[in-house]
Amino acid sequence: REHGVDAAEVAGLARPTADPGLVPDPGESAARFRLARWTRAAGDGLPRVLDYRWGRDLLGTDGTSRLSQDLRWGLLSPVEVVTGVLAAEPGPGPGPDSFVAEIAWRDFYAHVLWHDPGSARRATRRAYDLVPWRDDEVAIAAWTGGRTGFPVVDAAMRQLAATGWMHNRARMIVASFLTKDLLVDWRVGEAWFMRHLVDGDPASNNGGWQWAASTGTDAQPYFRVFDPVAQGRRFDPGGVYVRRWVPELAGVPDEYLHAPWTMPDAAQAASRCRIGPDYPAPIVDHRDARRRAIEAFASVRGGQDRHGEPESR
Repeated sequence: REHGVDAAEVAGLARPTADPGLVPDPGESAARFRLARWTRAAGDGLPRVLDYRWGRDLLGTDGTSRLSQDLRWGLLSPVEVVTGVLAAEPGPGPGPDSFVAEIAWRDFYAHVLWHDPGSARRATRRAYDLVPWRDDEVAIAAWTGGRTGFPVVDAAMRQLAATGWMHNRARMIVASFLTKDLLVDWRVGEAWFMRHLVDGDPASNNGGWQWAASTGTDAQPYFRVFDPVAQGRRFDPGGVYVRRWVPELAGVPDEYLHAPWTMPDAAQAASRCRIGPDYPAPIVDHRDARRRAIEAFASVRGGQDRHGEPESR
């Protein structure tokens, strides 16, 4: 047990649950096929990478390359991927440039771990090892099980369980929720991801979690906390993502989908989704949880940082 959280114990209880039919085909040939699909025109269309800059954050669309597991397991090299992306017709632009920048993050986090191997188990910003994390087994179980009462969080966690993969925007949302709204140690989430992800990379996973938890290098400031309702409305405006992975919300009108507990009784009856019996009420009040997280981090930093900034949306 380290820092009040036994991440190894959590990981040991986390049996991979992905449906093999939803996992990408393995092997080098399949990986190269995926790269070609990403960088070459199909029919009369343009290469999909050209739309990456605007489409990469939209949860309900197929706007990402799905090459992460191929890079993780060495089926494709970063050089081969970048070469293919920059060769995509009609040439470099916002989409390819944004994608290459994301590939560079993988190298960045690999270098961070190489030069600071202690960050595999400790906060890169050592002061944050003193954050008073909460060892809340009930909250952790709700998060891992996709039963937090926040639809976009639950959809993402269920996608992970079903497919062994999660959209990058969703990874940021659920990581922020665990570490800020629930104030649970980032190592718990890191261990859960490594157990379930088919693309789980020690350096990238650690770097991503420490970014979200504000404990890493070049991390998100601790006073910026993702609002899960605003994130859902912004990046899944039509509710395609939530309705796919949280089918009990399928009949909920768009206006209530990302905050279903605000539905009047009549709307709950009409949508066949009663808050409590059919879908859980939120396990925390986001505003109160955000305030608690900011105070916890500020206590470690001595309150020296600005923390009156608006939260990320």
